Amino acid sequence: SAALKRLRDLAGDPLLVRHGAQMVATDAGRRMIEPAASILRTAETLFTEAQRFDPRTSTQRFHIAASDYLDPLFLPHLVADIQRQAPLTRVEIHALTGEADYRAQLAQGEIDLVIGNWLQPPDELHMAHLFSDEVVSLVSHRHPAARRGWSEADWLEAEHIAPMPNYPGARGIIDQVLDERGLQRRIAVRCAYFGLIPQMVADSLLVLTTGRQYCERYARQLPLTILPCPVAMPPLLYYMLWHTRSQHANAARWLRERTRQVISELRTGGPRHPSTPSHKP
Repeated sequence: SAALKRLRDLAGDPLLVRHGAQMVATDAGRRMIEPAASILRTAETLFTEAQRFDPRTSTQRFHIAASDYLDPLFLPHLVADIQRQAPLTRVEIHALTGEADYRAQLAQGEIDLVIGNWLQPPDELHMAHLFSDEVVSLVSHRHPAARRGWSEADWLEAEHIAPMPNYPGARGIIDQVLDERGLQRRIAVRCAYFGLIPQMVADSLLVLTTGRQYCERYARQLPLTILPCPVAMPPLLYYMLWHTRSQHANAARWLRERTRQVISELRTGGPRHPSTPSHKP
């Protein structure tokens, strides 16, 4: 065969010779048998482990890239769930920023799963819709709009706070929608740390516009009021994305299923083991 010919060329030896009606190994061929068998056994073990995943004994390392403007309870609950179900695994949470090319990281196996919101997720990746969230505005109890409401013009003229763009020139989903409608709001403050924004809003007259679920978590802890956004916005759509390379890997499939389950529990008020995080950094 062509494979045997290549091996013979590499070894400089026929490896197999005819002896009567049989083919027998030469001395060089016999010396290669055990190393080759060892390689095959190792490969078989690797392929078996890739297909088999037992969360109780696995030492898998999971890499998850996620936006910090998700529900603030999501990542703590997901990590706690993984630790309960798969106590020997390790989890690394990566920031989902413009400085990191998550598409390349998924393709290279550096990231197992990406979780965030997009108007239109990249179509070359596998995806699953996790949930949709209404767009609302968050203001301090002291904000005039908390007492008397506001019009579209009032909202546009207010001082807004927004997360830093993922990369220079990038537009967030809220501003993309405004651009499409020929509208522009006044962004007085940009902050790279989304988890600090609710406290900034509570201490000022700034307006944060984002998903209701995120706002509700902080409105329970801080002097904040949730108001309807007077500019009609499509819901925020949250997805998890993964690469074809991990589509059928049992460990990756297990991680995606745990992610779905944790999201479902948070949305429906199911089991919640971690305590609600403090608003303090």
